Amino acid sequence: MFSKSKINEPGPKAEDNAAPKSAAPEAAPQRQPAGDYKAASASKPKPAASVLSSDLHITGNLKTTGDIQVEGTVEGDIRAHLLTIGETATIKGEVIADDVVVNGRIVGRVRGLKVRLTATARVEGDIIHKTIAIESGAHFEGSVQRQDDPLSAKDKQPQPVHQQQPKQQQKPAPQPAGAGGNGETG
Repeated sequence: MFSKSKINEPGPKAEDNAAPKSAAPEAAPQRQPAGDYKAASASKPKPAASVLSSDLHITGNLKTTGDIQVEGTVEGDIRAHLLTIGETATIKGEVIADDVVVNGRIVGRVRGLKVRLTATARVEGDIIHKTIAIESGAHFEGSVQRQDDPLSAKDKQPQPVHQQQPKQQQKPAPQPAGAGGNGETG
Protein backbone atom coordinates (compact mmCIF):
# COMPACT_ATOMS: atom_id res chain seq x y z
CA MET A 1 0.00 0.00 0.00
CA PHE A 2 2.80 2.37 0.78
CA SER A 3 4.34 1.64 -2.55
CA LYS A 4 1.05 2.28 -4.30
CA SER A 5 0.61 5.60 -2.62
CA LYS A 6 4.21 6.47 -3.39
CA ILE A 7 3.64 5.47 -6.96
CA ASN A 8 0.41 7.39 -7.14
CA GLU A 9 1.87 10.41 -5.39
CA PRO A 10 4.77 11.04 -7.77
CA GLY A 11 2.58 10.58 -10.83
CA PRO A 12 -0.13 12.99 -9.72
CA LYS A 13 2.47 15.38 -8.36
CA ALA A 14 3.85 15.80 -11.81
CA GLU A 15 0.34 16.23 -13.22
CA ASP A 16 -0.90 18.11 -10.18
CA ASN A 17 1.95 20.60 -10.37
CA ALA A 18 0.21 22.17 -13.31
CA ALA A 19 -3.35 21.14 -12.44
CA PRO A 20 -3.48 22.05 -8.74
CA LYS A 21 -2.12 25.48 -9.47
CA SER A 22 -4.92 26.13 -11.90
CA ALA A 23 -7.48 24.05 -10.00
CA ALA A 24 -6.72 25.50 -6.58
CA PRO A 25 -7.03 29.11 -7.69
CA GLU A 26 -10.22 28.25 -9.56
CA ALA A 27 -11.66 26.39 -6.60
CA ALA A 28 -10.77 29.11 -4.14
CA PRO A 29 -12.28 31.97 -6.16
CA GLN A 30 -15.40 29.91 -6.79
CA ARG A 31 -15.82 29.31 -3.08
CA GLN A 32 -15.04 32.88 -2.12
CA PRO A 33 -17.52 34.45 -4.55
CA ALA A 34 -20.10 31.91 -3.43
CA GLY A 35 -19.53 33.22 0.08
CA ASP A 36 -19.63 36.77 -1.29
CA TYR A 37 -22.87 36.03 -3.11
CA LYS A 38 -24.35 34.57 0.05
CA ALA A 39 -23.28 37.64 1.98
CA ALA A 40 -24.61 39.88 -0.78
CA SER A 41 -27.87 37.96 -0.98
CA ALA A 42 -28.16 37.99 2.79
CA SER A 43 -27.66 41.74 2.79
CA LYS A 44 -30.13 42.30 -0.08
CA PRO A 45 -33.18 40.92 1.78
CA LYS A 46 -32.17 42.85 4.90
CA PRO A 47 -31.52 46.44 3.94
CA ALA A 48 -32.00 49.17 6.50
CA ALA A 49 -35.61 49.77 7.52
CA SER A 50 -37.50 52.45 5.65
CA VAL A 51 -38.19 55.24 8.13
CA LEU A 52 -41.28 57.40 7.84
CA SER A 53 -40.41 60.47 9.92
CA SER A 54 -42.69 62.10 12.46
CA ASP A 55 -43.50 65.05 10.16
CA LEU A 56 -44.71 62.72 7.39
CA HIS A 57 -48.43 62.09 6.79
CA ILE A 58 -49.33 59.34 4.31
CA THR A 59 -52.78 58.65 2.95
CA GLY A 60 -52.79 55.31 1.14
CA ASN A 61 -51.58 51.76 1.52
CA LEU A 62 -47.96 50.71 2.00
CA LYS A 63 -46.59 47.33 0.94
CA THR A 64 -43.04 46.01 1.15
CA THR A 65 -41.16 42.79 1.73
CA GLY A 66 -38.69 44.75 3.82
CA ASP A 67 -38.84 46.55 7.15
CA ILE A 68 -40.66 49.79 7.94
CA GLN A 69 -40.33 52.08 10.93
CA VAL A 70 -43.22 54.54 11.18
CA GLU A 71 -42.84 57.68 13.27
CA GLY A 72 -45.47 59.75 11.44
CA THR A 73 -49.12 59.22 10.51
CA VAL A 74 -50.47 56.67 8.03
CA GLU A 75 -54.11 56.49 6.99
CA GLY A 76 -54.23 53.19 5.15
CA ASP A 77 -53.14 49.59 5.38
CA ILE A 78 -49.52 48.56 5.89
CA ARG A 79 -47.96 45.24 4.92
CA ALA A 80 -44.30 44.56 5.72
CA HIS A 81 -41.85 41.99 7.04
CA LEU A 82 -40.96 43.87 10.23
CA LEU A 83 -43.12 46.82 11.17
CA THR A 84 -42.13 49.10 14.03
CA ILE A 85 -44.65 51.71 15.10
CA GLY A 86 -42.81 54.52 16.88
CA GLU A 87 -44.10 56.35 19.95
CA THR A 88 -45.13 59.38 17.89
CA ALA A 89 -46.80 57.30 15.16
CA THR A 90 -50.51 56.87 14.46
CA ILE A 91 -51.81 54.22 12.07
CA LYS A 92 -55.44 54.21 10.97
CA GLY A 93 -55.89 51.00 9.02
CA GLU A 94 -54.98 47.32 8.99
CA VAL A 95 -51.44 46.28 9.81
CA ILE A 96 -50.07 42.98 8.47
CA ALA A 97 -46.48 41.92 9.14
CA ASP A 98 -44.42 38.94 10.20
CA ASP A 99 -43.19 40.94 13.21
CA VAL A 100 -45.09 43.91 14.62
CA VAL A 101 -43.69 46.08 17.40
CA VAL A 102 -46.12 48.74 18.59
CA ASN A 103 -44.81 51.71 20.58
CA GLY A 104 -47.40 54.17 19.26
CA ARG A 105 -51.07 54.14 18.28
CA ILE A 106 -52.98 51.86 15.91
CA VAL A 107 -56.66 52.18 15.13
CA GLY A 108 -57.49 49.05 13.17
CA ARG A 109 -56.77 45.35 12.92
CA VAL A 110 -53.28 43.98 13.60
CA ARG A 111 -52.17 40.69 12.02
CA GLY A 112 -48.76 39.25 12.75
CA LEU A 113 -46.81 36.11 13.48
CA LYS A 114 -45.18 37.96 16.38
CA VAL A 115 -46.96 40.95 17.87
CA ARG A 116 -45.47 43.01 20.69
CA LEU A 117 -47.21 45.86 22.45
CA THR A 118 -44.78 47.93 24.49
CA ALA A 119 -45.69 49.99 27.54
CA THR A 120 -46.38 53.05 25.34
CA ALA A 121 -48.62 51.19 22.86
CA ARG A 122 -52.23 52.23 22.20
CA VAL A 123 -54.22 49.76 20.09
CA GLU A 124 -57.91 50.06 19.24
CA GLY A 125 -58.81 47.00 17.20
CA ASP A 126 -58.49 43.26 16.97
CA ILE A 127 -55.16 41.48 17.12
CA ILE A 128 -54.71 38.20 15.25
CA HIS A 129 -51.38 36.60 16.05
CA LYS A 130 -49.33 33.46 16.42
CA THR A 131 -47.41 34.79 19.42
CA ILE A 132 -48.10 37.96 21.39
CA ALA A 133 -46.43 39.95 24.15
CA ILE A 134 -48.15 42.80 25.95
CA GLU A 135 -46.04 44.86 28.32
CA SER A 136 -47.45 46.39 31.46
CA GLY A 137 -48.79 49.85 30.71
CA ALA A 138 -49.94 49.10 27.15
CA HIS A 139 -53.51 50.16 26.31
CA PHE A 140 -55.54 47.74 24.23
CA GLU A 141 -59.22 47.76 23.27
CA GLY A 142 -60.35 44.88 21.12
CA SER A 143 -60.13 41.13 20.87
CA VAL A 144 -57.12 38.88 20.69
CA GLN A 145 -57.20 35.73 18.59
CA ARG A 146 -54.44 33.18 18.12
CA GLN A 147 -54.09 31.56 14.71
CA ASP A 148 -51.38 29.37 13.22
CA ASP A 149 -51.49 31.48 10.06
CA PRO A 150 -52.58 34.97 11.11
CA LEU A 151 -51.36 36.58 7.89
CA SER A 152 -54.15 35.00 5.83
CA ALA A 153 -57.53 36.73 5.78
CA LYS A 154 -59.58 33.65 6.69
CA ASP A 155 -61.49 35.13 9.60
CA LYS A 156 -63.93 36.85 7.20
CA GLN A 157 -65.45 33.42 6.46
CA PRO A 158 -66.83 32.70 9.95
CA GLN A 159 -68.79 35.97 9.96
CA PRO A 160 -71.17 34.95 7.11
CA VAL A 161 -71.68 31.58 8.83
CA HIS A 162 -72.87 33.40 11.95
CA GLN A 163 -75.14 35.56 9.82
CA GLN A 164 -76.66 32.52 8.12
CA GLN A 165 -77.51 30.83 11.40
CA PRO A 166 -79.81 33.64 12.63
CA LYS A 167 -81.53 33.64 9.22
CA GLN A 168 -82.24 29.93 9.61
CA GLN A 169 -83.63 30.54 13.09
CA GLN A 170 -85.81 33.36 11.79
CA LYS A 171 -87.41 31.15 9.15
CA PRO A 172 -89.00 28.74 11.69
CA ALA A 173 -90.34 31.62 13.81
CA PRO A 174 -92.50 33.29 11.12
CA GLN A 175 -93.95 29.99 9.91
CA PRO A 176 -97.63 30.17 9.02
CA ALA A 177 -98.35 27.24 11.38
CA GLY A 178 -96.98 29.21 14.35
CA ALA A 179 -98.72 32.39 13.27
CA GLY A 180 -101.95 30.68 12.11
CA GLY A 181 -105.17 31.98 13.68
CA ASN A 182 -105.40 28.81 15.80
CA GLY A 183 -103.62 30.45 18.72
CA GLU A 184 -105.87 33.51 18.61
CA THR A 185 -109.11 31.64 18.02
CA GLY A 186 -108.61 28.79 20.47
